[in-house]
Amino acid sequence: MTTPELATKIITGEELYEMGDVGRCELVEGRIVQMSPTKPQHGQFEYRVANIIDKFAREKDLGVVMVGEVGIYTGRNPDTIRAADVLFISHDRLARATPNSFLDVAPELIVEILSPGDRWSDVRQKLRDYFDIGVTLVILVEPQARVVSAYRSPNDFVELDAQETLLLDDVLPGFSLPLSDLFASS
Repeated sequence: MTTPELATKIITGEELYEMGDVGRCELVEGRIVQMSPTKPQHGQFEYRVANIIDKFAREKDLGVVMVGEVGIYTGRNPDTIRAADVLFISHDRLARATPNSFLDVAPELIVEILSPGDRWSDVRQKLRDYFDIGVTLVILVEPQARVVSAYRSPNDFVELDAQETLLLDDVLPGFSLPLSDLFASS
């Protein structure tokens, strides 16, 4: 848990990393921004998406899937570290990452599970941050609306409903997910 003093002090990503577990947060322009714990539905969708992508990536030996608010540098001086719900990074990109640090190489794919309280202005900023560092694709999952949006840039996206199929050929060749499977029993 961060103190009010720490939340206003400008720090680096390296300093945040060395602090250990300070709770759910992001570093935005050098300042720690606390995040509330996720709700059960959020965790359920995070697990489902990660499990589906991980199974496919492992079978094809394409790379690694990570979950749990993985820290990714999206800016330096002052540092910004975004916390991704789910990400996929190829073996090639992961090999270029600095060990014992937050991720300093852009993953190919990021999945964000949106919560009812998420502000669209914050989501848009996160999208810009991800694409600015070279992320290829960002998926936004809206569990309550039963909608998935696939962004290839902040302005190039497709919105799919629960009856459609999500294709990720540009990142995971051959991957397809009938969204009815994702939203089943939700």
